Amino acid sequence: MIKTILIIILSVTFFGILFFILVRNALKRKLEILIEEEKNKKSDKLN
Repeated sequence: MIKTILIIILSVTFFGILFFILVRNALKRKLEILIEEEKNKKSDKLN
């Protein structure tokens, strides 16, 4: 019984961490794209 509970807890933890890393990387990429677009808009206004 304890073995089954530990397997469930470990698998949920593993997939949770994996999901967190994937979401964090996707948000980081999106943020970098938005920052780059904002820089381009500001430089266009200055010219």
